[in-house]
Amino acid sequence: MSNSPLATVTQISPNRNSPRNHKIDRITIHCFVGQVTARRGCEVFQPASKKASCNYVVGYDGSIGLCVDEGDRSWCSSSPANDHRAVTIETASDNKHPYAVTEKAYAALLDLVTDICRRNGAKKLLWFGDKDKTLAYTPQAGEMVMTVHRWFANKACPGDYLYGRHGEIAAEVTRRLDEEDDEMSYEQFKQYMSQYRKELQDNDCGEWSKEAREWAIQVGLFAGNGTTSDGQPNMMWQDQLSREQAAQLFYRFAKNNGLA
Repeated sequence: MSNSPLATVTQISPNRNSPRNHKIDRITIHCFVGQVTARRGCEVFQPASKKASCNYVVGYDGSIGLCVDEGDRSWCSSSPANDHRAVTIETASDNKHPYAVTEKAYAALLDLVTDICRRNGAKKLLWFGDKDKTLAYTPQAGEMVMTVHRWFANKACPGDYLYGRHGEIAAEVTRRLDEEDDEMSYEQFKQYMSQYRKELQDNDCGEWSKEAREWAIQVGLFAGNGTTSDGQPNMMWQDQLSREQAAQLFYRFAKNNGLA
């Protein structure tokens, strides 16, 4: 499961369940109750003692931070059942009623929600504005449903400013997704390709190639590029091979065999 390429800050909180136990079919927008940047917002959820987190933080300046991988459940909405299904987004806001957000934060929120829907196969974002109707509804293929924190706890979240705009958010995101159905832009293609390449750049590989891989490393044909999170050389076995890289590979082979 991928994360949004719109995130420019990544600070993963220990407060999560990995993996989530339900497919993503909800989005829950929260108000942070503070005009923070995405980085500062993610920092707040780093201590285990906080016992709270979210998938994303949207800063007052439009910055976006990843706090919990989309594949994991955040601790955000006072409802494990909801958070196992929802991508949760804390949005920088004023610290008093109606908990307004800046124009930059609102614009970034729309972009992020659109991207979440797109990557998770949703073509329509639904807002019913009614707790019982929403929780009883089973999203159909291509649908994502909006829920709010105030349905699960005695809280004002997401604040009246954002709550009153949920219908607008659903309509705008659905409009964007409908437009994207017709044609993919070059920028979108590059965004998707970049995300796809990142998913390949690790040590995942098949058992069938083990002998060949070990030999290639032993004779110096492959050296890896950087290290993985566990400190092992990152061989990126499933990534694409460019002509430039192929030339370097053949050159190493030739030098090892006295041919160059």
